[in-house]
Amino acid sequence: MRDELQSKLRELSIEDMIWFIYIGIIFMSWYSNSKERLYYKNKDEEAKKTYIKITKGIFTILVIVYSYFLYSSYKSLKSLKNSDSSKKKLLVTLSFISSLLIFISGLIYLYIAYNDDELSVEIAFN
Repeated sequence: MRDELQSKLRELSIEDMIWFIYIGIIFMSWYSNSKERLYYKNKDEEAKKTYIKITKGIFTILVIVYSYFLYSSYKSLKSLKNSDSSKKKLLVTLSFISSLLIFISGLIYLYIAYNDDELSVEIAFN
């Protein structure tokens, strides 16, 4: 039981760090939008390069974060016991599937960010 508590506390510490990463992403996105706006208003090519770099960075970071949540969900799925309720099994399975889909969407957005030289396709994260 003590190991389980330590594991849960370690997991919560990691999630706290992820919240700080999300706060950083919000500020990076805000800055990126200001550079994108500058590009569209003034045709500032340097601003365009900056917002594209920032967008690529944001989605790279997000895919790393999403991979952590996918791994965590996978561990939860693998730790299910035969004695667990069918409701718990269903919810953990659904959680894993949703983590997998979010991870896949992150990979798709990352692919778009790196392959659309003009970043003309609107990409957003939720």
